[in-house]
Amino acid sequence: MNCLSMQFESSDTPTIKRRLTVMIYEGVLLFGVVAIADLLFALIFQQRHALYLRHAAQYWLFIVIGAYFIWFWMHSGQTLPMKTWRMRLVTLDGRQLPFRRALARYFLAWLWFVPGLAIAWLLGAKEWTAVAIVMANILAWALTASLHPSRQFLHDRIAGTKIIQLNKTK
Repeated sequence: MNCLSMQFESSDTPTIKRRLTVMIYEGVLLFGVVAIADLLFALIFQQRHALYLRHAAQYWLFIVIGAYFIWFWMHSGQTLPMKTWRMRLVTLDGRQLPFRRALARYFLAWLWFVPGLAIAWLLGAKEWTAVAIVMANILAWALTASLHPSRQFLHDRIAGTKIIQLNKTK
């Protein structure tokens, strides 16, 4: 039996509220990761204007954010916010994620945002209307957890992963 699977009960799924709290914490932490990555990009390419190489910078940040998540998911199953809130990402049989599964989950996790952004763009929505559309998409995606008996989000079910709640250690 894998050492990961001995540290939790496989039926323990964190509440939706806890998982959304971790996502907010993750977003705050990503500000620092993105700021450093953006600074490196600007220094390497001598970027003097934000629009210079804008698409290349966006691809770079997409890769950096992906590397951040994939590395943590593959090595410990936990990012810092997940560790703080005692959660771990594992495969359905309780094992650490292989690269392909972590990569698939990273791409699928963008479904929290991309459909809402696409709809806002197609409708020509500006400012608060665009924010409202994206927030409605996030809410709809969060509600997908209530459609499954194990309360896992849709992207986890598709990727063959699950978030589990770890027991308190003394």
